Amino acid sequence: MKKVIKQVLGIDVAQKELVVCLGRMQEGLLIELHARKTFANTAKGFEAMEQWVNKLADNTLPVSYVMEATGVYHEPLAYFLRGCGRNVSIVMPNKISNYMRTLEIKTVTDKTCADAIARFGLERSLEVWDKPSPLYKKIRQLTRERDQLVQERTILKNQLHAEQAEAEPSKTAVKRLNQRIALLDKQEEEITREVATLVKSDEETATLVKLFCTIPGISTLTAAIVLGETSGFDLVRNKKQLTSYAGLDVKEKESGTSVKSKPRISKKGNRFLRKAMHMPALSAIRCDERFKTLYARLVAKHGIKMKAVVAVQRKLLEMMYTVYKTRLVYDKDFLEKQASKTGKAA
Repeated sequence: MKKVIKQVLGIDVAQKELVVCLGRMQEGLLIELHARKTFANTAKGFEAMEQWVNKLADNTLPVSYVMEATGVYHEPLAYFLRGCGRNVSIVMPNKISNYMRTLEIKTVTDKTCADAIARFGLERSLEVWDKPSPLYKKIRQLTRERDQLVQERTILKNQLHAEQAEAEPSKTAVKRLNQRIALLDKQEEEITREVATLVKSDEETATLVKLFCTIPGISTLTAAIVLGETSGFDLVRNKKQLTSYAGLDVKEKESGTSVKSKPRISKKGNRFLRKAMHMPALSAIRCDERFKTLYARLVAKHGIKMKAVVAVQRKLLEMMYTVYKTRLVYDKDFLEKQASKTGKAA
């Protein structure tokens, strides 16, 4: 029997269950998917999974646990495994889906996804995940709570409008709706203040947010949402990966002369990031000449306004990542200065 040189547990995470596949790489780079099992996505299920892995795995080699970043359902397991000292790698979902297209998989199930994740972990050298900063986690919780409050308030305002538009509106119903709206307004203000306090409590985060706010349309709240949703860009390695994580990447299907679909954003990503960039994009288009020109050029090209707005959203998000990497203030005349330098050098 050939010597095992690497072990990976591929985990397909769902809300209530974990479908796992234990894979091995032997000498000669031969991959073997050794065993599969399903466990509950609970604390007891985590412990049962650990016992199962310890029973089947080669104890002379560490086991790498690989899973997708699936909303929040993977987090309890990831925290549990890191608490046990295990090597955990969390992969962007688009990476796994793109990898699965290279395999001869005709039926996509939880089992085949777990198999693909195990294979991916065996073939790749993945970074070990660590718990995100408690600060960014708290910011994410608060900004998501605020988002929910805003949605509830919108529903109530629509109900209030409908009630007031009636021939004989109910005064008591209008009163109650106004009271509930006022309560949500108050709670939103509290959350916004709490987010601002958290941002100021950490010097590095406060500096980053200040730099982000030099970009047209970006406010303290938007900057906080982006940092919270990306855990301070912890899993992001380049701009392309960031736009894909946000679901702002463009998908297009074209084959020969008969198949040609319209390009559109995938929306297979973090909806909170996409939502956070919408109003900043509109503000940038309205107030900044560079983005106004970009928007006008794109609308003139294809005539679809929302498509141009999405392009500005993507551009703003990419600029935030660039500012994060360089730690430089946004300079709206940067391209002109570079062109001027190039001209002088020539």
